[in-house]
Amino acid sequence: MAALVRAGQEIFSERSVEDVTVEEIAERAGVAVGSIYNHFGSKAGLQAAVVEHALEADRHYMDRAYTADRSPAEQIYAAAEQYLDFYLDHPDYFRMLAFPGQPGQYQAGQELSERLVRAVDEQNRRLVEALRQGMASGELREVDPEEVATILWAAWNGVISLGWRPDSLRRDSAELRALLATATEIVANGLLVR
Repeated sequence: MAALVRAGQEIFSERSVEDVTVEEIAERAGVAVGSIYNHFGSKAGLQAAVVEHALEADRHYMDRAYTADRSPAEQIYAAAEQYLDFYLDHPDYFRMLAFPGQPGQYQAGQELSERLVRAVDEQNRRLVEALRQGMASGELREVDPEEVATILWAAWNGVISLGWRPDSLRRDSAELRALLATATEIVANGLLVR
């Protein structure tokens, strides 16, 4: 089963799910095609299992950011750092979650797409809550926390995506960390009470 998930992760990061056959996945995993159906029910079931692994990893990193010993502003900075660490440690998972492919025509793809949306919303709610707590404590000025959380999430995705550009605009991990800190700082300076 682990070999199939690993093979699915690799191959789904290279091509869209619709362009991949169960035969290719089985060959990459070194198992019989029937193993996919026995363990996951279908190619979509395997994709869902891979996505669940990605979501679990992402949640683990974000749990490190939103700790009670941090102020709301510190949680926001930590969320940016942990999101980058998630990308650096699991670039395929990051791409899968931040830039998912089309859900396709089948019900399983639609359901998986909806699951991803719920997972992103769940993480963004944590960011919204940090913003709300910061406003309540007087650390942050009054803003629309849902809009700001969406802006931060989108900005972080954009900055991090520079890490896989194939050209001279590509940034290494140290440059990504500096850019992400700057982006978060720019937003934070607009949020902090003066």
